[in-house]
Amino acid sequence: MHLNLKNTFTKLPADPEKENYRRQVINACYSYVTPKKTANPSIIHVSDEMLESLGISKEESQSEEFKNLFTGNSTYPNSTPFAMCYGGHQFGQWAGQLGDGRAINLFEVEHNDKLWAVQLKGAGETPYSRSADGLAVLRSSIREYLCSEAMYHLGIPTTRALSLGLSGDEVLRDVMYNGNSAYEKGAVVCRTAESFVRFGNFEILAANQDHDTLKKLADYIITQFYPHLGAPSKETYLAFFKEVAERSMEMVLGWQRVGFVHGVMNTDNMSILGLTIDYGPYGWLEGYDFGWTPNTTDSQFKRYRYGTQGEIVGWNLFKLANAIYPLIGEAEGLQDALEDYKDNYIQRYNKMMLEKLGLSVAFEEESAFIQELEKALHKTETDMTIFFRLLSNLKKDKSQDPLSVVKEAFYTLDSMTEEVKEQWNNWFEKYFERLALETNSDQDRKEKMNKVNPKYVLRNYMAQLAIDEADEGNYDLIEEFYQLLKQPYNEQPESEKWFAKRPDWARHKVGCSMLSCSS
Repeated sequence: MHLNLKNTFTKLPADPEKENYRRQVINACYSYVTPKKTANPSIIHVSDEMLESLGISKEESQSEEFKNLFTGNSTYPNSTPFAMCYGGHQFGQWAGQLGDGRAINLFEVEHNDKLWAVQLKGAGETPYSRSADGLAVLRSSIREYLCSEAMYHLGIPTTRALSLGLSGDEVLRDVMYNGNSAYEKGAVVCRTAESFVRFGNFEILAANQDHDTLKKLADYIITQFYPHLGAPSKETYLAFFKEVAERSMEMVLGWQRVGFVHGVMNTDNMSILGLTIDYGPYGWLEGYDFGWTPNTTDSQFKRYRYGTQGEIVGWNLFKLANAIYPLIGEAEGLQDALEDYKDNYIQRYNKMMLEKLGLSVAFEEESAFIQELEKALHKTETDMTIFFRLLSNLKKDKSQDPLSVVKEAFYTLDSMTEEVKEQWNNWFEKYFERLALETNSDQDRKEKMNKVNPKYVLRNYMAQLAIDEADEGNYDLIEEFYQLLKQPYNEQPESEKWFAKRPDWARHKVGCSMLSCSS
């Protein structure tokens, strides 16, 4: 297997200490570390698309070399694996040094003029593991593997995954942090991205007042990933921040569009390239609910609930602005960029919602119109994915009862009160008025809506079904969902059973309704 290595990140300052023990790392962007050998490694699934992107053949993916390399049991010739140093604000509080506690970067590969950073998650301890073991279990690894690939095909910026492997080791985990620890199957995910640098990489350097390394990191990111901005300068750093804000906004609007809730939007989980990164206790909206978060750790204050994700990105950008301020020395431009994010987010959110509704003609009352819909969606438990997908079937000639068109999206339509029905009917009347102003046909509108409203997403219970089967050694559902979610906007009638509301058994089941950060 020949890989075209082109390591760029390791040209930045390295931790001079080579031993792998817990420590505070100063004046460095990373520490060298070797993945941990495992008892009996095996590969249980490989992304054919990422194989092609990295220049690896299908035959090579079935080799011992591939298995050992992407489970951490061997290193590629002339490569120097490492773990990144970064800090972060966790749940609004500065947490100090964090770093890659269980992620080990293998190398960077260039193929077809694109650079890919390749990283193992769950391959052992690093200097940043703190009190953890650096390992991962099968359930969380399946969730990350499937979801990152699903998000890519939904058109949302994301890290991706190459392979999912078993380590052959048992890993002790307390799933819900309630004192009930148990052994689970160990696993390793190989994930990829142009870069895994986060807001926290900048924050830790600023916090340590290491402005020299901070400048080197910023110059590297700009030169490597934002070259169109020009040579590094004060003006370029500001332009860089503005583009990070724009990319981050695009990412979170994608989340809101499809009902994805990240669950742990700490600054160390924010990509400097605007990618969805670190699939931990994420979830997909079942009932439409601005107040829902999948993360048990966040269950009291719900900081990272669905309805606040856009606002939290803005907060995280504020912390990034503070981190890069020493490079600019003036706050005004950064403050203006943050205000622009706030204003533009509202406008872009409304535009996104109108696209979901199949409306292209702008109007003054669009914010109130959208808010009225959102209030109605909250009145009765309503499946978000099904509601917007079925809404595209509504004809603008008023020949149908609109509630009957979307009835399958409601969990308890029979118990809907007359007051709520009236609220829905009032909104639909306004919707018909807007549809009458659209010049396209019903069929054209349906096709347009179906390009932004997916039919299939990785519902929480679907991921749990795949996990339960994989625990028994059956990986068929992993393959089925992997293929299904490659075409989330297509009808795929043979898979209609996955276009359905959450089953009752999954309403309160661990892994389906709430998750922890345990993985």
